[in-house]
Amino acid sequence: MHKQGSFVSPLLSGVFCQCQNTGSCDDSCEPSYPCELCGGPEQDHRLKVLFQVLDVNGDGGICVNDLSIGLKKLGVHRTELELMKIVKAGDKDLDGQLDFEEFVHYLRDHEKKLRLVFKSLDKKNDGRIDKQEIMQSLRDLGVNISEQQAEKILKSMDKNGTMTIDWNEWRDYHLLHPANNIPEIILYWKHSTIFDVGESLMVPDEFTAEEKKTGMWWRHLVAGGAAGAVSRTCTAPLDRLKVLMQVHASRTNSMCIAGGFTHMIREGGMRSLWRGNGMNVIKIAPESAIKFMAYEQIKRLIGSNQETLGILERFVAGSLAGAIAQSSIYPMEVLKTRLALRKTGQFSGIADCAKHIFRKEGMAAFYKGYIPNLIGIIPYAGIDLAVYETLKNSWLQRYATDSADPGVFVLLACGTTSSTCGQLASYPLALVRTRMQAQATIEGGPQMTMSGLFKHIVKTEGAFGLYRGLAPNFMKVIPAVSISYVVYENLKMSLGVVSR
Repeated sequence: MHKQGSFVSPLLSGVFCQCQNTGSCDDSCEPSYPCELCGGPEQDHRLKVLFQVLDVNGDGGICVNDLSIGLKKLGVHRTELELMKIVKAGDKDLDGQLDFEEFVHYLRDHEKKLRLVFKSLDKKNDGRIDKQEIMQSLRDLGVNISEQQAEKILKSMDKNGTMTIDWNEWRDYHLLHPANNIPEIILYWKHSTIFDVGESLMVPDEFTAEEKKTGMWWRHLVAGGAAGAVSRTCTAPLDRLKVLMQVHASRTNSMCIAGGFTHMIREGGMRSLWRGNGMNVIKIAPESAIKFMAYEQIKRLIGSNQETLGILERFVAGSLAGAIAQSSIYPMEVLKTRLALRKTGQFSGIADCAKHIFRKEGMAAFYKGYIPNLIGIIPYAGIDLAVYETLKNSWLQRYATDSADPGVFVLLACGTTSSTCGQLASYPLALVRTRMQAQATIEGGPQMTMSGLFKHIVKTEGAFGLYRGLAPNFMKVIPAVSISYVVYENLKMSLGVVSR
């Protein structure tokens, strides 16, 4: 972890409010803005003086080189990468430097973020952070550190030797520093919304109080939903092949990947490869919105006012939110399966398919396979979270020497691996769900219950029968995640989403 010496220039520590009550302000206060005692012209003057000190060449803008020289004069040392992050975060007009307005906005915005993190770490709400609170906060995130490591973190910020950190020490250490130590771990290692592999069973993302207040949360959801729509459309042929193999493949009717694609193209042409994709894309928006709202309400019901939930709380809240969302949109899941399995000319569209099912099979048909789908959420969410936390913890323990930023490739690898393990664990239930949804489409086929279908598959096809269609399912994981990430990142910039 990067260290800063105990000396902090009086000019830096005097930039913002020094009132003692800032350590325990409630939700109604705005600590990122000056109070009546410390604000006004005096603070404006201090900000101007600090800007002039850092504007080494006096051209009215602070570039990376200015920041490096100016901070060294004040006794603060930062790496070039850290300085570049600061300038990039505050540079609104993209001219490579910070003018006075951008500089002040960056400091106030950065202090607000630090205040939210400080509040989440201050478990006792006494305005101070001790080593036990640091250990507990990281333990909640799945990161186990020793008492000695916690003391090391404390000493890097503790100026007065009390082995606790008050708000002023916390802010002074992180002022003009892109988030480091605990804030980086919290911000970088959130379980991201972008890993869309066609199955929406994973635990929802966490959003900070600032993101909720500024409206960034809905921008993240929109970007994630659009990225999911693009990635699902690009990998739709593999998804339809998976459904066909789950329903029609057997010991007597062996269906390989090449044979499956050939059959689809012969039966309905190239366009038939995308059957069912329209409904698969349409259901993203309501499912994401319902899951997010349910997750936030469940967090309140289980009595958690913490910004970042512990692993067990995330599992419980995420599983329940997933169950509520799946229950709400499940008829769309049935329609997606029936549309993917339809023959050329069987239905004119989504509405015609829904009418046909309702007239012929009744309302109950829209909830066929509902129970295995609901049960499948538990192993998927549990293993997805457990594997992600294990990989995260392993990386932090081995490689997080100077920064907790793992880089995009590590995050994508961890997210993809954990999601794949979750799918593997819940796949037999997903297969049984799909077969139950499709039962009426197989002429003369038996109408079985979940347990009856399990027994039938194992008896007639062996345990391997529960994993039919697994190959095309896994083939689409890497392209789906890659496509969704690229689209997500580009949409974030278009929507003005600040990178976390």
